Amino acid sequence: MLDNVLKTDRKNRYDGVFTLIVINLAVFIADHLLGIGLIHNLYLNQSSPAWYQFFTAMFCHASWVHISGNLFFLYIFGKLVEEEEGAFGVISSYLVCGLGANLMSWLFRSGDGYSLGASGAVFGLFMVSVLIRLSWNWRKIVEVLILGQFVIQQVIFEFQQTGNHDGIDHIAHLGGALVGVALILALMRFSHRSTKVS
Repeated sequence: MLDNVLKTDRKNRYDGVFTLIVINLAVFIADHLLGIGLIHNLYLNQSSPAWYQFFTAMFCHASWVHISGNLFFLYIFGKLVEEEEGAFGVISSYLVCGLGANLMSWLFRSGDGYSLGASGAVFGLFMVSVLIRLSWNWRKIVEVLILGQFVIQQVIFEFQQTGNHDGIDHIAHLGGALVGVALILALMRFSHRSTKVS
C-alpha cells in the first residue's frame, strides 16, 4: 500500500512542468528585477537571429502580464501532457513546439524587432494535450471535446488576428500549434511502425 502511495505521489509531482515554470521565472527575474542586460541577447532578433535565440526566446517575457498568462496555460496544459507522457514528454514537447513557433515567426513575420515568450510553445502544448487523449474511452472523449473546443477557438482567433499589428506574435502561436499537431502525428506514425515490427 505504501508503495502505491509513493508511486501516486511521484506521478503527481509534475517535475517537467515545474522545471519549465522555474526556468521562465528565473529568466524573468534576471531580466526585469535584477536588470541583467545580457538577457536581452536571448530574445529572438527578427532581423539577424543567433541560432541559440530560437531556443532561449521561449523562456523570455516582456512583462509580468505576459509571463503570468503564459505560465497559467503552461501549468494547465503542461500538466495534461505530463500526465500522459511524463516529464521528458512535456519538456521535449515544449522545446520542439517553441522552436517551431520561433522558426515560423522568423520566416513569415514581417518587420524587424524582437520576439519573445512561451506562448508559441504553449500553443503547441494545447494541441498535444488534446491529441494525446484521443481514444475510445468515454472519459477521454469528454476531455477531448472540452479541451478541443477551447483550443480550436484559440487557433481560429489567432488566425483572424494575423494581419493585426498589435505587438503580439500571432504567427508564432499558429506555428506552435501546427508543430504540436505535426509532433503527435509523427509520434503516432512511429509508434504504429514500431508495433508492426515487434
